[in-house]
Amino acid sequence: MTYPKIPLAQSLIEICALKGINNIIISPGSRNAPLTLGFVGRSEFNCFSIVDERSAAFFALGKAQQLREPVALVCTSGSALLNYYPAVAEAFYSEIPLLIISADRPLSKIDIGDGQTIRQQHVFANHILFSANLSEEVSVENDFLINKAITISKSQKGPVHINVPFEEPLYQMTSTPSVSVTNIEIGIEKKTNQIENFDELAAIWNQTSKKLVLVGTCFPETIDESNTTFLANESSVVVMNETLSNWNHEKFITSIDTLITPFNEADFEAFQPELLVTFGGMLVSKRVKAMLRTYTPKNHWHIDTLRFYDTFGCLTASIIAEPNDFFAKIKEQSVPLKSTYNSLAQKIKQYRNRKHQEYLQKMPFCDFKAFELIIPSLPKNIHLQFSNSSAIRYAQLIPIDFSIHVFCNRGTSGIDGSTSTAIGAATISKRPTVFITGDIGFFYDCNALWNAYIPKNFKIIIINNGGGGIFRILPGHKDTPVFNTFFETAHSRTAEYFAKMYGFTYLKASDAATLQQSLLSFYNQNDLPAILEVFTPMLENDAVLKEYFNFVG
Repeated sequence: MTYPKIPLAQSLIEICALKGINNIIISPGSRNAPLTLGFVGRSEFNCFSIVDERSAAFFALGKAQQLREPVALVCTSGSALLNYYPAVAEAFYSEIPLLIISADRPLSKIDIGDGQTIRQQHVFANHILFSANLSEEVSVENDFLINKAITISKSQKGPVHINVPFEEPLYQMTSTPSVSVTNIEIGIEKKTNQIENFDELAAIWNQTSKKLVLVGTCFPETIDESNTTFLANESSVVVMNETLSNWNHEKFITSIDTLITPFNEADFEAFQPELLVTFGGMLVSKRVKAMLRTYTPKNHWHIDTLRFYDTFGCLTASIIAEPNDFFAKIKEQSVPLKSTYNSLAQKIKQYRNRKHQEYLQKMPFCDFKAFELIIPSLPKNIHLQFSNSSAIRYAQLIPIDFSIHVFCNRGTSGIDGSTSTAIGAATISKRPTVFITGDIGFFYDCNALWNAYIPKNFKIIIINNGGGGIFRILPGHKDTPVFNTFFETAHSRTAEYFAKMYGFTYLKASDAATLQQSLLSFYNQNDLPAILEVFTPMLENDAVLKEYFNFVG
């Protein structure tokens, strides 16, 4: 075994090994050579080379999303580090652990006109859990900071930054390490099962006849079956769960927008909860946020172990607990109430489902129709990733099989990095992965395909409507030069040559018949990763969606 000759690099690599940081995503450079050579030379590290730092960061985020453990990123000095920022912000808001390791010039070389230098210390200050700015010399303090950064990333579920200054020469190696790591363990605060003021909360629960449980992004199996059954069968409880909640029951309201968009004032008042209980990550539905900000509940409880956003401006209790533990305790003390709240929701849901099916039968080929054909065709037990914008919003309108695990970068809700994230996640997931994206999101992150680690059974479905179709759905001035150029960014590009360049099987469809035919063979393409590009009309989508919500009302 050989080691980088620079002692600081030896210390950092040894602590990463001791702390169980196994996956290292490296982008090429010179200043990070001591780290690159050191990590690659150790068998306990799985090292991946990704050229584009922005793509590398999202690739790492996808891995960490599935592992729920920190994944390390290693880059050279200068602007390379700034390309990590979109993924750092996503990790911060999605509570995904990332370990950012940036090589730097010595402090004496900053701001004197030296090449490839920027002010790297605290560069992610607004979106980082901890910044460790190391000194050049090996020290107990450096060991302490490295330990602390890794422990915080693990325990608080988010990104941390370790900035490592190196002086040249950078490429020298040695067969004998020159440091002995001071392995300072930063203690992780032990969790308690004691929920503060639980008796008081249970009393409110048992006295409230209109309880709405609203769930955002969650990992599969967050809530166990007994708690699921309990909440589904309570007459005073309605559960609204988004596609990304990965929590399912036939009585839950999964298509939230379909249910509430046609409401008039009297409907909103009848459905207004007295108690709102939330958990999970960011919500997709703008409509449910608007409803609850206008028709606010008397009490809003948010359940989490780390963060408590007052999304609706009416938060009354921050419950520090795992959601499953909280509902288990509530179930033990629950007193059944006579309530029509759940039956009202089920009645509306059944009516909307009937109207939904009626509309699908007459709907022309468009984005919505493409999703209506694609989602039911998905194989069971797959890993499903969505890009942001219209892709995840259409997914909210079509039921997805309960066996499918669903993910999307909803921390910042950006389109950047969705493909890279999906590929990173696919390298960890033991399930075949399908990624559904729009054309702008795909082309924006096309460097994601510049990647030697894409599984052969990885599949991309692109809905290509020739521009940013989401902007036609949103309020704005349509079909003007300004709108077409600066908002929708109309184009005539296709992914066919990307597929050829990066060794993907390529299929395409442009109507319902060719889409159905292509889907039959698409899922059987497992010798190479595959792209199915679905060309949909640019102009009809907003009118179809508007008509849909009017029809189901």
